[in-house]
Amino acid sequence: MNKKQIVHKLHVKKGDTVELISGKDRGKRGKVLEVSPKEGKIIVEGLNVATKHVKPRAVGQAGGIVSAEAPFYSSKAMLVCPKCSKTTRLRHRILDDGTKERVCVRCGESF
Repeated sequence: MNKKQIVHKLHVKKGDTVELISGKDRGKRGKVLEVSPKEGKIIVEGLNVATKHVKPRAVGQAGGIVSAEAPFYSSKAMLVCPKCSKTTRLRHRILDDGTKERVCVRCGESF
């Protein structure tokens, strides 16, 4: 039985700066490292850090406890405008040549 994968349209892209609006790291900002539209999740640098126990795989390699960023739902993150450095929603503007650009709702600048 084949299940159809739902691909979520996300409001953030790789390289954007976001601020968490809920959870244990609420209020902290970070850069988006990875985006997963199939799951609707993102990985942000330095946020939602989880510890993981790792076994040594090769001879002479050390095992131990490793910290890594865990993915979380993109709805928990709000985009930060690079111009006014405030959290904002996105608006799209269609240019004369037909291309779309992302625009800050607060200051009106494109990014």
